[in-house]
Amino acid sequence: MALKSLSILLLLTLLVQISFVLSDVSAVVRGRKAVGYGEWIPIKDLNTTEVQDVARFAITEHNKEAKANLVLQSVDKGETQVVAGLNYRLLLTAKDGGVRPGHYLTVVYVKPWLNYRKLTTFKKLLQ
Repeated sequence: MALKSLSILLLLTLLVQISFVLSDVSAVVRGRKAVGYGEWIPIKDLNTTEVQDVARFAITEHNKEAKANLVLQSVDKGETQVVAGLNYRLLLTAKDGGVRPGHYLTVVYVKPWLNYRKLTTFKKLLQ
């Protein structure tokens, strides 16, 4: 009986793997690129509430950690990456007091179902 259960489990696993391969092949045949797990995908609308909230979160967390006083000016570019949650990689313009605005690369890891966010990268880019 255990051997039969194991055989069924192996067969189901194989069928699932084959279905993933076939879906990727069919996407390529139809001229679309298959989007994979871990791949960075451009964000089409940077003005959504979600993207703006993540950008403000990145600035706020950086200000706490670095004892800085950056103010978000704009979100200039963004990408998402599906992992065990979602990574947002955003290129931000922010200003610190009277200083010229600077450009910053940020990555925020989000698990929306847990209401969890973590700033994993915050780097000032050279002008």
